[in-house]
Amino acid sequence: MTSGLPRPRRDALKNINAERKLFISRIIAAVIFLLAGLALLIVRLVDLQVTQHSYFSTRSDANRMRVVPVAPVRGLIYDRNGTLLAQNQPSFVLEITAEQVENMDALLADLSQYTQLSEADIERFRSRVRKTPRYRGVPLRTNLSMEEVAKYEMRRHELPGVEVTAGLSRNYPMGIVTAHVVGYVGGINEQELQQVEERAYRGISQIGKVGVEKSHEDLLRGEPGAKIIETNAFGRPLRELDYRRGYPGRNLILSLDAQVQQVAEDALGELTGAVVAIDPTNGQVIAMVSKPGFDPHYFVDGISSADYKTLLDDPQRPLYNRALQGTYPPGSTVKPAMAIAGLEYGVVDPNHREFCKGSMTLPGSTRKYRCWRRSGHGWLDMSGGVMKSCDIYFYQLALNLGIDRIHEAMSGFGLGAPTGLDLPLEKGGLYPSREWKLRARKENWYPGETLNVGIGQGYVLTTPVQLAQMTARIAMRGGGFKPHVLSVIEDPITKVRTPVEPEPLPQIELKDNRHWDSVIKAMEDVVQSPSGTANAIGRNAPYRIAGKSGTAQVAALRQDEKVAPTLAQTPIHLRDHALFIAFAPADDPRIAVGVIAEHAGGGSRIAAPIARKVMDQYLLGKVLFDEPAPVVVAPPPRPRPTASPLPSAPVAAPTAAPAPAGGHP
Repeated sequence: MTSGLPRPRRDALKNINAERKLFISRIIAAVIFLLAGLALLIVRLVDLQVTQHSYFSTRSDANRMRVVPVAPVRGLIYDRNGTLLAQNQPSFVLEITAEQVENMDALLADLSQYTQLSEADIERFRSRVRKTPRYRGVPLRTNLSMEEVAKYEMRRHELPGVEVTAGLSRNYPMGIVTAHVVGYVGGINEQELQQVEERAYRGISQIGKVGVEKSHEDLLRGEPGAKIIETNAFGRPLRELDYRRGYPGRNLILSLDAQVQQVAEDALGELTGAVVAIDPTNGQVIAMVSKPGFDPHYFVDGISSADYKTLLDDPQRPLYNRALQGTYPPGSTVKPAMAIAGLEYGVVDPNHREFCKGSMTLPGSTRKYRCWRRSGHGWLDMSGGVMKSCDIYFYQLALNLGIDRIHEAMSGFGLGAPTGLDLPLEKGGLYPSREWKLRARKENWYPGETLNVGIGQGYVLTTPVQLAQMTARIAMRGGGFKPHVLSVIEDPITKVRTPVEPEPLPQIELKDNRHWDSVIKAMEDVVQSPSGTANAIGRNAPYRIAGKSGTAQVAALRQDEKVAPTLAQTPIHLRDHALFIAFAPADDPRIAVGVIAEHAGGGSRIAAPIARKVMDQYLLGKVLFDEPAPVVVAPPPRPRPTASPLPSAPVAAPTAAPAPAGGHP
């Protein structure tokens, strides 16, 4: 049933005006929102495109371009005559890009068939691959031969990811002969990276390890350059956009004379030892040989652990620079300096005489201190004591001087302290004093120890370069210069050369300068007089030589042993060290030499001929002394129980130190 009331109209339920107002307000709000958003977008766009344009442009370029450091060319090293001692040799490097290789083991096995690959090469390569982005090439072998390069080129299409590139490798033309002086370069390790300035070594993978390569690394290194390359989104290089050349390392001209260096090496023959030659007028090192040596090329590309262990375990210690690090008793080579000390302190005069009967004892002691000549020398003045190397004369001289004045005088000649030579790892040795023994040994000094020190034995330890410097100072009558190997620095671009100024040493002042003449005349007699201990090397010399032989004992004689055993009867490791110092010409010194030949016997017989050959080559340009190089003769297999090695520092007795058998000439 339908109600009779009228139904309301739909139009009566709608508020058209209200809806219109609501719609308009919504439109206005939307427009305002859009305008605000557009305004913010415009502001941000202006900020990005105008205000921060440089910043984001740089970031964009950084994503697209990459700066790659370029290693500078390392400086060359020459001797004084222009002979190359260290150079950069073009070399071919075999590189592999890991990203492009499907089976690395198979590829390495394939390459091994026509390229010499050691286990060390492969081990080093795998280590580098783990630390390098896969899209970058990693060196597998350096210094490929032309034959190996040709084989690669023939199979290049079959070896994806393999490439041969050209580069520079350090090369040492004189190899073993100059290894201890010039040194070598090698890969930078973690410890070295922490010690160097990172910016200066960008792109550089090698650093000087020893020798001149290490001591003058800052000059040789140079300044790195850079190249700008364009990369894709994955960081892979596409093309080179710019190249900025670095500055090559400085070329170094050493004072070394390569020909004299070679003669010194040859003159040592099979002996183990060292030769140092110095120009006394400026301190320049003419030659510095340590034997045996080593081949520096083993270290340039990275020496294997096995090969390095072999060098370390070698009983002859080829890595040990005996010229700088070897410390030896100087023996009778210190007697000229001792004579000068005696004259200066007024203990003796040139005419003072001592009687040598072959041995002596201290008051209140029965211990014998022997002369090298068991029958004695009889009466000798100072010149005769030096010329014949009489131990008794210098025992008494040392006793009269006392250890305090001996220490002061010998320190003035540079013994027992580093010379300051511009090479690393130099040792100082030891010239003992009363204070040193009390500090180091907690013991008093005994008179017998003074006697030993007086002939260069006992606690005394010096290096060959110290002996050469002492000789140069005597030659210069107390003057002299700090030894150095660097002579000239050359700019490789401008070719401007900067000489290294010699550094003068403090003058050794004497109350009477005639004392120098007295001692130098005695040193001349050692070589030039028929009675001199080293007269054999002076017989045909066209120039006058002033020298002094010495023999440093390794084993002492027993007190009841009357006769010293012969060289052939003594085991090699117990034989005396042979030493010799000299300068020439005696009236106008141009070269001072110090020689040590380990376990070789007498200094006048073994070491003196070596010094003569070195002086011949430098002064004459050729060797006139034609005596063959000495050879070590092995002893009979039976042991010799009568000799016992001296400890590194003798144990003092209440009144005297262990008696030496006496220094030999």
